[in-house]
Amino acid sequence: MKNKFGVVVFPGSNCDHDAYYALKKIMKAEVNFLWHKEHDLQNSDVIILPGGFAYGDYLRCGAIARFSPIMNSVIDFANKGGIVIGICNGFQVLLEAGLLPGVMIKNKSLQFVCKDVYLSVENKNTIFTNKIGNGKPVKIPVAHGEGNYFADTDTLKSLIDNNQIVFKYASADGSLSEESNPNGSTENIAGIINKNGNVLGMMPHPERACDPVLGKTDGRMFFESILSNLN
Repeated sequence: MKNKFGVVVFPGSNCDHDAYYALKKIMKAEVNFLWHKEHDLQNSDVIILPGGFAYGDYLRCGAIARFSPIMNSVIDFANKGGIVIGICNGFQVLLEAGLLPGVMIKNKSLQFVCKDVYLSVENKNTIFTNKIGNGKPVKIPVAHGEGNYFADTDTLKSLIDNNQIVFKYASADGSLSEESNPNGSTENIAGIINKNGNVLGMMPHPERACDPVLGKTDGRMFFESILSNLN
């Protein structure tokens, strides 16, 4: 039986089809689009909140999308242990929904950043990273204007103590530096999980690094990790 992914579509989502393509055509998984006004998650095993500009990113990124009808179902699904992934704008929605701690603010440069970056995998024992081997940084693209992750001292300590930091921006050799941080994010944080380990938010786009025709396939390891936990 094929695993079912549900990709939520908000007004302004623009990476929903990227996620659908990567899962359906590359990973050979079953995928459905989930319209934001609906409540039915269609028995999905995994919910993906994709990148884009939900509701035009008015107020704050993800602030309005958080109140879409489907988010009540997503929050309930996550609280019961369901796997939820927020990518870029989806990460921002998860923060606004309170499923992950911290906030997103404008990039340190105040400019939109769109480029390939390297990620250090800080926690290899998660649903989302268990198939990312060899210890080398992974190459994944970013595309955002508000990807500067911020958390206060207590929140940051909690993230570290509970091993919730999954990805950090790094150089090609895996070293962490200000130069390898594309947005000024606290501690170079690029992705985090909740305490239960079933909700992930990440700013980089693994779905854009799956098809060999794009010249990068490191994103496939991310989806292979998830699928290995479902089989």
